[in-house]
Amino acid sequence: MILTYLKDNPKTSAPEIHNGLVNLNTNFSMSLSTLKRRLGGEFMKMNLVTSAGKGKGLKYSLTPEYQLIYPINVDEYFSFENRKIINRFNFTLIDSLEDARLFTDEEMEELQSLQRQYEHNISKLSLSVYQMEVERLSIDLSWKSSQIEGNTYSLLDTEILLKEQQTAKGKTVEEATMLLNHKKAIDFLLQNLDFFEALKIRDIEDIHSMLVEKLDVQRNLRKELVRIGGTDYIPLDNEHQIRESLHDACRIINSKKNVFEKALLTLVLLSYIQAFMDGNKRVARIVANGILITNNYCPISFRTVESVDYKKAMLIFYEQNNLNAFKQIFIEQFKFAVGEYFRVRIE
Repeated sequence: MILTYLKDNPKTSAPEIHNGLVNLNTNFSMSLSTLKRRLGGEFMKMNLVTSAGKGKGLKYSLTPEYQLIYPINVDEYFSFENRKIINRFNFTLIDSLEDARLFTDEEMEELQSLQRQYEHNISKLSLSVYQMEVERLSIDLSWKSSQIEGNTYSLLDTEILLKEQQTAKGKTVEEATMLLNHKKAIDFLLQNLDFFEALKIRDIEDIHSMLVEKLDVQRNLRKELVRIGGTDYIPLDNEHQIRESLHDACRIINSKKNVFEKALLTLVLLSYIQAFMDGNKRVARIVANGILITNNYCPISFRTVESVDYKKAMLIFYEQNNLNAFKQIFIEQFKFAVGEYFRVRIE
């Protein structure tokens, strides 16, 4: 309750927080002295709260790091028609991510355990079986990444298209092209395993060009305004600022030692910046997987995530600069990938 109040009321004194919580909730029974001990002790040590000023002028706010991972109830958040949002590009966001710890100790322990399981699994596979599993994951990723963007191909039709070059009846040429482009981009990464040792703008542009080939989508960085459905968040519309933000994003991602943080930041930042007229989330998913593959980590297909859940988690990052909901999707999909692919199977 204290943290929630601070989220909505930054730069607030302990007495103001106490009075506010008492007025909001008649069941709030914590004394002011206990509240002060929580704020100045436990919450400070956990890097949840920061303070400024002295004496009666002492004010508290959430730390930038905790604002990034503050738990948000997704259903409750979208139940409000008039959401209070950050509707313009936050120029301080990217730099604030440089020293931020994105995963809790428990989350990191789980992810590292899963990665060790993946390494154990692939050590047991023959080259031919490994390649079959890579192909299976590639098809799943091509299908789901396209489905999130509105493609109506089924997984089975996608497999037939990518393996046999046979289009599905009643589907558009554009849908087939989108899927084929995904597979081409993934195959390129698998053939160039060092491509994302250091993330660069030109490499992101190359992936975008692959993904929009033969589609009616403008290449190169945007020079005009783009709007995003379902939100009032408005990305940058200046090519110079877009390029500068991409440069900063690459710098922060490359500075991270933790591969999971690299991949997660790639997914959210490339989507947030919206550098291209279309295809930004597709680019983000392929580039993030390229980073995982380059570092010998298990790639993720996103196969079991619901498209609407993916979009809602992304909207929360756009509107609140909070990645907790998307982080949970990332963890669950990495867990699914390790459990589903690259395992010895007994028929």
